Amino acid sequence: MRFRYQARDKNGNLQTGDVEANDSRAAASNLMSRGLIPVQVNAAGGSKPTGRNDTKRSDTTLSIGSVIQTMRDALEPQVDLDQLIIFCRQMYSLTNAGIPILRAIEGLSDSTQNKRMKRALRDVHSQLERGRTLSAGLALHKKVFPKLVIAIVHVGENTGQLEESFEQLALYLEKEQDTRKRIKAATRYPSFVLIALVIALFVLNIFVIPTFADMFSRFNVELPWATRALLGTSDFFVNYWPLMIIAMTASFFGLRYYKATKNGRLLWDSLKLKVPIIGSILERSMLARFSRSFSVMLGAGVPLTQALSLVAEAVDNAWMEKKILDIRRSIERGENLSRAARQSQLFTPLVMQMIVVGEETGRIDTLLREVAEYYERETDYDLKTLTARIEPAMIAVVAVMVLILALGIFTPMWDMMSAYQGG
Repeated sequence: MRFRYQARDKNGNLQTGDVEANDSRAAASNLMSRGLIPVQVNAAGGSKPTGRNDTKRSDTTLSIGSVIQTMRDALEPQVDLDQLIIFCRQMYSLTNAGIPILRAIEGLSDSTQNKRMKRALRDVHSQLERGRTLSAGLALHKKVFPKLVIAIVHVGENTGQLEESFEQLALYLEKEQDTRKRIKAATRYPSFVLIALVIALFVLNIFVIPTFADMFSRFNVELPWATRALLGTSDFFVNYWPLMIIAMTASFFGLRYYKATKNGRLLWDSLKLKVPIIGSILERSMLARFSRSFSVMLGAGVPLTQALSLVAEAVDNAWMEKKILDIRRSIERGENLSRAARQSQLFTPLVMQMIVVGEETGRIDTLLREVAEYYERETDYDLKTLTARIEPAMIAVVAVMVLILALGIFTPMWDMMSAYQGG
């Protein structure tokens, strides 16, 4: 059987031609044995037309398959960042050692423990056997492989530098994982303190303060304002705590729903960057993510406008994503990168200086990598000192609660003791 192919040689040059083989897999193996990287392998013959009944049957099969696919996605575990890093590292080692892509994907699909990753890699392997490219196979599983991964793999295929692309991806994902872990570790302590304060507030108002209220009511004396405020708050908690729980639950899910909308996510992501102390850390972290991912994309040879589109998704912030897409539109209208970036008012003077110098010297990717390392060091230092900066605010909140309790509970007790001793 004759197959028509497109393949890249070791220098990245595109070659086309025909090859005789029993199937597409054998054709691809034949090309790789000749030192060519298959890009596309198709049978030389045409496809057989299908009738109306075949079309209906195909539509029914597709609808049933989509339902089964949805059920599988709900039951199977997600592919986390660790598994993507392992995949990129293994693909780099295998391709660098000269292992054919078909054999590499087949081996990884057999060895991985994640069911969703295993199923995706097996489908990618079948797509490669049919003559499709690796990036096209990965693009069919966007819930497993991000667009950033697919784009860089696509560039690596077209330039004949697939192993370098996987190495770049592994380094980028490792940096991203490290940043996420540092942010989670730094915000864990303040979260626990806030949860403990909320629980303590409920316990005091429902169980502790009512006991003192019964004692004060027996003396029939005028209570100070702090005590009256505490008793009023406690009565509200005791009488309406089911409604409070319902309101808090409804507010939580309502906020979640609003955040899922386009306008809600844009507003939420912009407000996050304005939160005292934490907002500046998040902004520097996202600038580091932008600089590193943009550097990786430009270094891999991705076109500027396409790189901006992919980086906009990589920053994981709707407000910053909108700004980056505005930069891309300005470039498409004919402006240069530095002027479009300055008009967006998104970047600090350091990033702007690096972009201008990089544009003049043709080394934007290198300079942005240095910017990313600078912001990563800044973020790391801020995260290490975050607990020390938040602790005074936490202590102040606890001190205010203790002061109100002392004024509301102990002041009337002291007055009653004074009246008793005077009497």
